[in-house]
Amino acid sequence: MSHDPDLDLPPETMWAGRFVTAQRKGKWEYAGRVGGIRAVVVLAQHDGKWILVEQPRAAIGGPCLELPAGLVGDHGDGATVEETAIKELEEETGFTAGRVERLGDFHASPGMLSESFTLVRVHDVRRIGEGGGVAGEEDITVHLVAGDDLARFVAARRAAGVAVDVKLLLPLAPFLLG
Repeated sequence: MSHDPDLDLPPETMWAGRFVTAQRKGKWEYAGRVGGIRAVVVLAQHDGKWILVEQPRAAIGGPCLELPAGLVGDHGDGATVEETAIKELEEETGFTAGRVERLGDFHASPGMLSESFTLVRVHDVRRIGEGGGVAGEEDITVHLVAGDDLARFVAARRAAGVAVDVKLLLPLAPFLLG
């Protein structure tokens, strides 16, 4: 396989907004987060039910069904992946966890996004509140879905016009792959 020399060029910033930056390396263009901020995505279950969130997303023009997630260090507070996972789980879903297990770092769309995320699984999950996100900033609906009902639930939300985040393929894999 031949090597593309454009990949070795330093990135050139075409524009930067408050949250997103557009970069170029030769003929290649891609987007990323300002300041290299990363995300954490949380696999969480309570009493055998998956904890999912649904929220409006501007980029897709409507609601999206997702795993709980958030940005690590976006408030300049030096937060760790584990601290952010717990904070986001509490804010978005009203649940907390006793332990966070790192499962690895991943890229969801490496052909056009430099953004990466750390996937975590939380343990000892318990309810502490209602969730719903940060008041005045987020409008999150929390769904608790039995494992055996997950594929049907996702299909029903999709049929209702709700987009489905690619990371939901993780808990859906047993249904899709047999």
